Amino acid sequence: MVSLAVTGGDSPEARGPVACQGTLEGWWGERAVHSVVFMMDDTNEEPKGATRRSALRGLGLAAGGMALATGIGASQAAAAPRRGAVTYVLVHGTHSAGAFWMPVARELGLRGHRVIMVDQPWHGAEAFVAGSYQRQDLAAMAVEPSPLKGLGLDDYEARVTGIVRQAARNGPVVLVGHSLGGVSVSRVADAVPHLLQHICYMAAFCPSRVLPTADACTAAPENANAVSPVELTVGDPDRLGVLRLNFRTGVSGELALLKEMICADYPDADFRRTLAGMQTDEPVAAYAGRAVGRADTWGRVPRTYLRFGRDRTIATALQDRMIAEADAATPGNRFRVRDFPEASHVGPLDPTPVADALDALAGQGAG
Repeated sequence: MVSLAVTGGDSPEARGPVACQGTLEGWWGERAVHSVVFMMDDTNEEPKGATRRSALRGLGLAAGGMALATGIGASQAAAAPRRGAVTYVLVHGTHSAGAFWMPVARELGLRGHRVIMVDQPWHGAEAFVAGSYQRQDLAAMAVEPSPLKGLGLDDYEARVTGIVRQAARNGPVVLVGHSLGGVSVSRVADAVPHLLQHICYMAAFCPSRVLPTADACTAAPENANAVSPVELTVGDPDRLGVLRLNFRTGVSGELALLKEMICADYPDADFRRTLAGMQTDEPVAAYAGRAVGRADTWGRVPRTYLRFGRDRTIATALQDRMIAEADAATPGNRFRVRDFPEASHVGPLDPTPVADALDALAGQGAG
């Protein structure tokens, strides 16, 4: 099952099998729901395995995009879509879900846009909640199997590409990714560049030939001052096949670390609200998978980067390096950069500035 959160439009049609039982490109439901290996070749192949060292390095992005913003209970936007209007396809980051985008999606819907908030496999409406996590039995949580084991970027790309294909039937598509969602944006832009009017990275990973994976990006010297939740890891990532974090912790030091990573500028009540929606597991292979956009596909799609100046998960210096390396790869199609100097990793508490930036992309094509 795939869960799509849609505002201002109809749900996609149902087609395809169930999660983790085969091809992921067609699991659509007939309903609208609110809801690393270093490789320097030219293919984005799935890694054959991931080491514990690589997995722990990937923890530098563990809070990336995982916080649910404060408008989870918001109702659908009332504005009716226009035939041919822009559709925004929004991709969440690690340990997160499509509902992360609800406040921004509501703003875009009220401006007349169609918005689809993607749940990646076993996220959001499909979320796996370990019984041991519910009980806060940390010993059992360290060994409880996860259905996310074995998932990788091929699975994530297939889901988003399938949604983009359907959305493109109704008009132009703008694809946006936050944090780890950036690797899906790069993969999808390689797969279906002709279906995308614009792509946007919001404090997101944009790998390059030098930094080809999310793991490689987090290990870069430009990310040295990022906050890592290594001490919050539960279990052995190699054995579990996932990075498992305990977001229901009551330990004050651990809570302070999480807040610093994702939203240091938020009031405590809003921070606690984000924790309630976080998911324990993210597959190790998602961090380790190669996601380098090719110049003749991804490189021809107009692109924007929303740069967050107080990000402690993907440091601003790393954001700048990824922008520069992408621009060097396609000097004729450079990033348009929108700067948010006061924003932490999940972005401003008020969704309006981000919605303004995304709304401006509706009329931007090539050139």
